[in-house]
Amino acid sequence: MNIKTKKAAIIQGDKYRISILTSQLIRFEYSESGIFEDRATQAIVNRNFEVPEFNVINKENEMIITTKDLLIRYDRKKFSSYGLSIKLLGNFCNHGDTWFYSMDYLDLKGTTKTLDRANGEVPLSKGLISKNGFTVYDDSKSLIITDDQWFEPRTQNSIDIYFFGYGRDYKKCLLDFYKLTGNTPLLPKFALGNWWSRYYKYTEESYKKLIENFEKRGIPISVAVLDMDWHLTEIDPKYGSGWTGYTWNKEFFPSPKRFLNWLHEKGFKVTLNVHPASGVRAFEDDYIPMAKELKIDYEKEEPIEFDITNKKFIKAYFKFLHHPKEEEGVDFWWIDWQQQTHSKIEGLDPLWALNHLHYLDNARTGKIPLTFSRYSGIGSHRYPIGFSGDTIITWESLDFQPYFTATASNVGYGWWSHDIGGHMRGYRDEELQLRWLQLGVFSPINRLHSSNNEFCGKEVWNYSEEIENKMTSFLKLRHKLIPYLHTMNKLASEGRPLILPMYYEYPWEENAYNVKNQYFFGTECFVAPITSPSDKKLKLGKVNVWLPKGVWFDIFTGIKYLGNRKISMFRDLSSIPVLAKEGSIIPLSGEVTNSLKNPKDLTVLLFDGKDGEFTLWEDFEENKKYTNSWCSTKFLYNSALKKFTISKPQGDLNILPEKRRIKLEIYGLNISNIKVIIDEQIIKNFEISNLKNKSIILLPEIDIKNSIIIEFTKYSIIENDILEKVYHILNVAEIEYSLKTQIFEIIKKYSLPKEALSELISLNLDNNLLDSLSEIILSY
Repeated sequence: MNIKTKKAAIIQGDKYRISILTSQLIRFEYSESGIFEDRATQAIVNRNFEVPEFNVINKENEMIITTKDLLIRYDRKKFSSYGLSIKLLGNFCNHGDTWFYSMDYLDLKGTTKTLDRANGEVPLSKGLISKNGFTVYDDSKSLIITDDQWFEPRTQNSIDIYFFGYGRDYKKCLLDFYKLTGNTPLLPKFALGNWWSRYYKYTEESYKKLIENFEKRGIPISVAVLDMDWHLTEIDPKYGSGWTGYTWNKEFFPSPKRFLNWLHEKGFKVTLNVHPASGVRAFEDDYIPMAKELKIDYEKEEPIEFDITNKKFIKAYFKFLHHPKEEEGVDFWWIDWQQQTHSKIEGLDPLWALNHLHYLDNARTGKIPLTFSRYSGIGSHRYPIGFSGDTIITWESLDFQPYFTATASNVGYGWWSHDIGGHMRGYRDEELQLRWLQLGVFSPINRLHSSNNEFCGKEVWNYSEEIENKMTSFLKLRHKLIPYLHTMNKLASEGRPLILPMYYEYPWEENAYNVKNQYFFGTECFVAPITSPSDKKLKLGKVNVWLPKGVWFDIFTGIKYLGNRKISMFRDLSSIPVLAKEGSIIPLSGEVTNSLKNPKDLTVLLFDGKDGEFTLWEDFEENKKYTNSWCSTKFLYNSALKKFTISKPQGDLNILPEKRRIKLEIYGLNISNIKVIIDEQIIKNFEISNLKNKSIILLPEIDIKNSIIIEFTKYSIIENDILEKVYHILNVAEIEYSLKTQIFEIIKKYSLPKEALSELISLNLDNNLLDSLSEIILSY
């Protein structure tokens, strides 16, 4: 691949070079030697863009470069605040639309390396997105990636910066950023299911018992994580700490291959935790053969030092320590690097090198590669998945994570995995654990994790029956979401992260910037997690939500909301606000299983009110060798005609089951009759049922090669049952019975419940009680 900038896009002098990559993305280099860098760096892997139109005017004391979006003034000298400026063109803003070299700028933040020991908010790095319309990335200190994927320092002490001037077209900025730095790779499908992880001294038998307990409850798990105690940790002090290790603890796991085979037969993929900093010492099973290869004096038990800059060490590191265990059944590695950023190559952080090399190595057999490690700066999105670190178990930690996860997309980092439920310290709070799990289900990766404290395991059976049942329901929901998530996985590999802050879709709405914990979950819905304790009297959690213009449906409660306003939403422990806009289509699996096969039963959620379109993407279930073979199924909804169409799948039909059963859930309509046409033939063997907020149509098994048309021939619009919802709030609330009756009678006496609001206000009700009633009364 030719990554060099096209000559026609370059403006060059003796000591400067300016590359017009797009009309909004400009590279500026300054080198006293006049030598410039064309190779890939740790962050930048492509500069071969199509040349945009631009104009250059050379004056005596400056150069003026214009694109359709930018006006650049440069004095042809070493970059300075008075010699280099860039102005955004167009009616972008009245002030603050010009950047001067080296000036700071306001941005909407990025992410950080770790949340280790975080108890709430932590500082975040600079991001690519700014309300002022421009940001800058300095690549001057980034190392070079050579043709053989190794790394070396730059030889020139030059300035190398990239100016992003995208105004508020944040999605376009992100697309060009990915073109510059490399796309986010596709994840293997199994990564989208539930992960079980715990820092704990499991044995083969105790881990099997754990899995069987999940199976008894019908809880699907797709990834089994073994933290550091899979290997020897209690070693002779003469060798140092047992934190680093590569030798199976045979007391705990007498036959690792047998155990890993058992997990695979159950449908799990497996990852092992490694802390590689201490290298390989004489107690390890693989020490002698590795020492011989590296010519280390094994008879004197000379340690094999960890050296990420030594190619011979790295080759042996994979050959002896990792590949044999992968042959036993390890699918990928959890790289838990917690040490400093120093190495024998100036500027090389071992964490970045480990992520880079492990990801490349995991791809060597042709499967979809995967690493699980910490963030190591711009470009880290090329090595998913991110491990965010050991958080403290508090409400403050939970409250920070939605914002943290969404904002990471501002540096293109879309696949964070948090310790769902928190890792350590903190306190027991069942509601906190449930709310954290609800966030996890609507996060990029749902990985339950905890420390080795005997009392803080995240097993659902450790909680009260009510909390256990709700946790179980949400863990099952995560696997139902996999068809939707895997489609978004494909879209993420093409430039749209699963999680986006609200301002990506509504960049000119000030409210979009003020709901930090509210985010888009794919293309069809947004999520507003509850991250604070419930009101003790109401038994309801609260979150402040901004509803954009249009009509929105809560996928759990079915309540319909009119948008273009801010609102407080209240939910019991059964749900959090997840809202889909009218016209949205969300495909779910009708099956709850560890299997990665594309489901035979498909549930499709349809939200009435506007036309809608969604393309479901499916590929092979196994990750043995990636074939890049996909099948797409398009869903179309014509709201005016009340006509829902499922097109014939396109692509490799071998991916799909021969027949598929479709269940269509239509929010907002009460349907009494339909016409179903299967490849131009009308069928009658279907079922219709109506619930309070939606109708359900169940079709028979249908050959996958057929198209399906469903016309709603008799229907009525479902309005929110306000009295029923209000009754539920009052019935549960721990307030005086007489006040409950008074409130309910006031609402009942008005033909339009909204008219009751002024009278309710006169009662001087508790704020949360009044807000919870107002949410329902004013919903639509």
